[in-house]
Amino acid sequence: MRARRLTVAVGFSLFAATLGQAATSAVFFGTTTPRGGTSQGIYQGQFDSDSGKLTNIALAAELSNPGFVAKHPTLDILYSTGAIDGQAVVAAYKIDRDADGSWLTPVGHQEIGDGGAAHLSTDRSGKVLMSAQYGGGSVAVFPLADDGTIQPRSDLQKHSGGSGVVDRRQDKPHAHWVGTSPDNRFVFVPDLGLDRVVIYRLDAENAKLTPHGEGVCPPGGGPRHMKFSPDGDKAYVLNELALSVTVFDYDAKAGTMAPVQTIETLSEETKAKETFNSAAEIRVHPSGKFVYTSNRGHDSISAFRVDDESGKLSAIEVEPIRGGWPRNFNLDPSGSYLLAAGRDSNTVTVFAIDSESGELTYTRNMAVVPTPICVEFASH
Repeated sequence: MRARRLTVAVGFSLFAATLGQAATSAVFFGTTTPRGGTSQGIYQGQFDSDSGKLTNIALAAELSNPGFVAKHPTLDILYSTGAIDGQAVVAAYKIDRDADGSWLTPVGHQEIGDGGAAHLSTDRSGKVLMSAQYGGGSVAVFPLADDGTIQPRSDLQKHSGGSGVVDRRQDKPHAHWVGTSPDNRFVFVPDLGLDRVVIYRLDAENAKLTPHGEGVCPPGGGPRHMKFSPDGDKAYVLNELALSVTVFDYDAKAGTMAPVQTIETLSEETKAKETFNSAAEIRVHPSGKFVYTSNRGHDSISAFRVDDESGKLSAIEVEPIRGGWPRNFNLDPSGSYLLAAGRDSNTVTVFAIDSESGELTYTRNMAVVPTPICVEFASH
């Protein structure tokens, strides 16, 4: 049943709806749904890449704790982590559209069987859905039908051990992200507890993973999320505990990672002024020229320039998000804007990206979204 469309107040004019041929994209927000909180599930809005306006925020589907959402690479299907009848699941929704925007229709779910997922993604062919379980220290694989619906779990790979560098955070494995190589041959799982990126060979046809190797992160770094450069030559791994980015040379043929640089996202002087800080998300600009990361506690986005020859990073700036606790952010399909989700401020703020310098400018556009912790565009 279509969720009742309740447009919430936003801090800017809604004149963009009258612009005619505006470059609008549907954008979905995963949230937390704490007891007594305001969020009821997955929310959606419309983003105009011409004006930088985010409007028409509404509940798209009711679901308990849909923390992370991911779009199918070719179909109008959105996947989400969450819980149904008290069980941790991955769920699928058909993206329906009309003149007023988009909403979600449930098309099935599957139990994970190893606790709740911190992250999920499809492979690049859209044949499998994968989820990373932080508490279980595992990665699960689910075949996808031709229509995008989720089939029962076909594989579960459990990690073991722990680096033991950071007390209570690294005494056991904590898988935190899952994604594929650009050629879809390998799967990568940054594990915060191991200080490793665990690498698997992917058999998409049979929805199976085979252990292949690992990328080594700095001791106590706590790898959380990662992204590839557009040319596939570099992998950028965000270390949550150390608030740093490790740059890896990536050998696509061998499926191996070799670290070449680690750079801090916040200075020691800056961190010393905060009671708590941790890194959360990393994104690479479509041009490949810039990398962005988010800092919780300091509540900011760190921007980096990518060297044309080496692929190494140098700091550009640290920009406050004008909100609280940026667990996630994303770049719009045009690469012109960055949308930062403030979980504790119930806001999503919009920043313009300078295409030459990579610097961020706060546009004063801000939308109210209940406890947002994931930002996912319906098209890329």
